[in-house]
Amino acid sequence: MKPEVQPNKIVVLSGAGISAESGLPTFRDSNGLWNNFSLQEVATPQGWKANPEMVLAFYNERRASASEAAPNAAHAAIAALEDAYEVVVITQNVDDLHERAGSRTVIHLHGQLAWVRGTSAVPRRYRIDAAPISLGQLCEDGTQLRPDIVWFGEDVQHMDEARRHVASAAKVLVVGSSLSVFPAASLVKAARGRADKVINCLDIDRVPFGFTFVRGKAASIVPPLVRRWLDQAGY
Repeated sequence: MKPEVQPNKIVVLSGAGISAESGLPTFRDSNGLWNNFSLQEVATPQGWKANPEMVLAFYNERRASASEAAPNAAHAAIAALEDAYEVVVITQNVDDLHERAGSRTVIHLHGQLAWVRGTSAVPRRYRIDAAPISLGQLCEDGTQLRPDIVWFGEDVQHMDEARRHVASAAKVLVVGSSLSVFPAASLVKAARGRADKVINCLDIDRVPFGFTFVRGKAASIVPPLVRRWLDQAGY
């Protein structure tokens, strides 16, 4: 049974495009990370097993870059929605720019750079912020620490919870994602027919049914959209 739609609830699905405007590279565009690195080498369990030192170096660099980046106008506008709405941000991004902009409920589908975990069957997680991880740095259970990132071939986190949130939202905003990464992209299918649904990105192959597509950069498009939604709520 689908959950009831909550009239005051907004769900934001965010992707790499919103972080790109804060200076963090995406993966798939012309200057993306996968043009400079092999995803098999740095983003798979097999790559980790073959060369953990290289994988750690890759994520140490990304962690440092993410810590130096600042939230942009789109992040700030999304956080401002909480003045009038219950807001849940569901993000494919592994940075903490939404949190630093002020968003209080953020679900990370692909893990977080600021966290690490052990490599046992039931690993412990630790927050390290911008600190690097080194080979030989161990979890309390004696296993090597690794980035708390979902690699290719691993299960995406929190999908059932995320789907329930989308299904109960009166407004759904997709920002910075062309919906090309699955299974995260499938979450839009849970959006209700009567929900107000908007997708903002630079390009997309196919606009999901019922969504309004607004082409452009998030920092330009999202603030006026948020202002309109706040006006609708009387703020």
